[in-house]
Amino acid sequence: MPGFWLNGTMSSTDVVSSSPEETMAIGRQLAPRLRAPVLVLLSGDLGSGKTTIAKGIISGLGVAGEEEVTSPTFTLVHVFRNHVRVYHVDLYRIEGFHDLESLALEDAFAEPAVVIIEWAERFTLRTDWPQVTIHLEHVEADTRRITITLPKT
Repeated sequence: MPGFWLNGTMSSTDVVSSSPEETMAIGRQLAPRLRAPVLVLLSGDLGSGKTTIAKGIISGLGVAGEEEVTSPTFTLVHVFRNHVRVYHVDLYRIEGFHDLESLALEDAFAEPAVVIIEWAERFTLRTDWPQVTIHLEHVEADTRRITITLPKT
């Protein structure tokens, strides 16, 4: 898999992944660029690789191994702590603002952290934290187009 990078003059890039392993590697490559506080917003259809890229980001941040990262679909929020706090949030089962409010996500924003949110289109809370958006889309069987947009520096 070719590497990718973003710099101050380029805030958005597309990269193609041909396997779940490549998608995790893309997350690992992105992780060193993330500085708390930051909100990482993941969007894409069911099965597009949101949890897979989150595994790469979380392992790349050094707070958990890829095998320790699972989709928080039923628990809704997983918290990892090491040298940085990382919240991995799945909003797939969230139906409205009341459900979102019941997660008490404002606690995640109480101090600097990396907050990774799957199904970001359901996230309606406001924050002034820098935002990284990652959109994943199916191209074919295991191939994904991943669009990563970083805040301009």
